[in-house]
Amino acid sequence: EVFAMTDAFEPKIIAFLCNWCSYAGADNAGIARLPSPANVLPIRVMCSGRVSPEMILRAFRSGADGVLVLGCHIGDCHYISGNHRTIKRVPLVRNLLGYVGINPDRLRLDWVSSAEAPRFAQVTQEFVETVRSLGPIAEEMAR
Repeated sequence: EVFAMTDAFEPKIIAFLCNWCSYAGADNAGIARLPSPANVLPIRVMCSGRVSPEMILRAFRSGADGVLVLGCHIGDCHYISGNHRTIKRVPLVRNLLGYVGINPDRLRLDWVSSAEAPRFAQVTQEFVETVRSLGPIAEEMAR
């Protein structure tokens, strides 16, 4: 057989994007026709500080192989300190994931401004590659 079908794993990624920076960066990446992964489902939130641990865990329970939280750079938050809350919260959730048997690398926090369309494309592509290398979350949970 010349062409072997490969069942390459394509991870399902939920991305919580801050309305003022990261969502605008994603929008600008689309306008600029920058290649970005199709398996990233963007969810607009008003601020990364509004992304609760419950929202992250619900994304995993709903079948996400990875969760990406993108917000404004520190010092540039539309709501002054929302991303300060996020930078404290996400490491705690990563620790919690480890306790329940989920690789903490399945959760990533990063900063992307509205003017950083290429960075949005890069961060999402890197994260998809990371999660792809980890394999399906269902296999991880079965161990």
